[in-house]
Amino acid sequence: MEEMIAGNDSTRGDARRVLSGSRALVETLLLEGVEVIFGYPGGAIIPVYDALYDYQERLRHVLVRHEQGALHAAQGYARVSSRVGVCMVTSGPGATNTVTGLADAMADSTPLVLVTGQVGSALLGTNAFQEVDIIAITRPVTKWNYQVRRAAEIPRVLSRAFYIARSGRPGPVLVDITKDAQVEMAPFCPGPVLGARGYVPYPPPDARQVEAAAALIREARRPMVLFGQGVMLGGAEAEFRAFVEKSGMPAASTLLGLSTLPVDHPLYVGLLGMHGNYAPNIKNKDCDLLVAVGMRFDDRVTGNPLEFGKNARVIHLEIDPAEVNKIIRADVPVVGDVKETLPMLTGRIAPGEYAGWIEEFRACARVEERETIRPAVQPLDDALHMGEVARAVSRAYDDDAILVTDVGQQQVFACRYFGYRRPRSVVTSGGLGTMGFGLPAAIGARLGAPGREVCLVAGDGGLQMTIQELGTVAQLDIPVKIILMNNGYLGMVRQWQELFYHKRYAFTEIQNPDFGCIARAHRIAYRLVERREELPAAIREMKEHAGPFFLEVRVMKEENVFPMVPVGAAVEDILLNGVTPPLS
Repeated sequence: MEEMIAGNDSTRGDARRVLSGSRALVETLLLEGVEVIFGYPGGAIIPVYDALYDYQERLRHVLVRHEQGALHAAQGYARVSSRVGVCMVTSGPGATNTVTGLADAMADSTPLVLVTGQVGSALLGTNAFQEVDIIAITRPVTKWNYQVRRAAEIPRVLSRAFYIARSGRPGPVLVDITKDAQVEMAPFCPGPVLGARGYVPYPPPDARQVEAAAALIREARRPMVLFGQGVMLGGAEAEFRAFVEKSGMPAASTLLGLSTLPVDHPLYVGLLGMHGNYAPNIKNKDCDLLVAVGMRFDDRVTGNPLEFGKNARVIHLEIDPAEVNKIIRADVPVVGDVKETLPMLTGRIAPGEYAGWIEEFRACARVEERETIRPAVQPLDDALHMGEVARAVSRAYDDDAILVTDVGQQQVFACRYFGYRRPRSVVTSGGLGTMGFGLPAAIGARLGAPGREVCLVAGDGGLQMTIQELGTVAQLDIPVKIILMNNGYLGMVRQWQELFYHKRYAFTEIQNPDFGCIARAHRIAYRLVERREELPAAIREMKEHAGPFFLEVRVMKEENVFPMVPVGAAVEDILLNGVTPPLS
């Protein structure tokens, strides 16, 4: 790509101002509006950290305990703030420790800029100490990456990195900077990047396709809207709500689309996919039109793609042409920025009359309430259940906290039973499903939305993958509320072993440490709950505590999360629970 920079040489900065590459980097971050950096210093990035020392009043650096934590924290920050998350690490193992975070951000379209230090350019290719070809390693898991070997390149390349990360379908970008480029002196000539040759972040919408989509909507009698995170990534929440409310169509969310609409919206019919709600899955086969907005038909949403929407026409509003017709064929693809295409479509449709159709969804919801939801949130046995804990925490925060989850059973229970009033209220690892995501992501979310409460729901397996980030929480006194669902198992794997592998629990039972000792060692307030009657007071104590709080809840050891679509099955074959077959 060849970038396009605003202005000309006389307006891009004062060429008489000569800075080191490191100072040029920091100054460019400030020009890009960066306020928080998540990172971990090391030998190959020391010159930048030395420059950063003089900018502490203008740039906040968050010292994580592991480089993977820096990426996940930056993801949490970006997801709640709609800004680009920024990370900085050293070369070699520091850089390779970020690969999981890059892959997660790539899968979930999260805008990140990662700066990695690198050995001096004269040592490249010599297997020097802590040298690794991070450009080659990360090419499949970044939207763009580039190695800088001259100080003069830094402002231009870094601005391009921010432009690519945030524009179009967002994603992670890596800039690798050799140590000699960090210390070299060069004229500082910054300028905002306005485009890159060969890169079309916002494909112009085709009005004919929009009209064709409107025609299908006018003909539909049993339509459903499927919406994903692309609506929020495009900043099109208001436009989407206007479209749904004018159309009158029932609307269902992907996992990452949760909170785009509030859960009490009259047209919201629930979560799609493997562990989604009964109604949007079971009614899939009865739809005559599916309107997909900002979602990519992930396999966890579609189940067997040959059966998905088999009786329906499909409209797909999507910014990334590569996602169109990849899994589900679109009768009418509308490629473009949903913030632009949604109003075009809304202006061409009339309010629909779908009262009878929507009542079918409500009837399914009543079945799910009886067979699945009530047993999960109001259990009759003595054991604490994950669903009731998640519901109780959400209600304590008036359904208005930001939910951050780790990955596993607790993720599904929390996403199902938390309530959402505002967009950008759910931060979870969707496409990659990264255990260990939750704790560092909660740190970033709290810093990205300092005026909101952040509740992390984690499992005992995932929490231990990045538990060292409790040190970051403690050092900075970040007031995240950690709710640990402790069942002594790697719960989701154990559930699959129970349902599909004849209860052969191969290496999924986990011996846990004393989490109370760990929390207290970090001087974090802690409380253990083992009985139902203890839960309300413990949640109240957690909410009223001003700083970080660690609430451990001993939950039922062998609880399963339902509904569930078995792998390879059609979504209408969803199981309401482990006993009851689907009901019509």
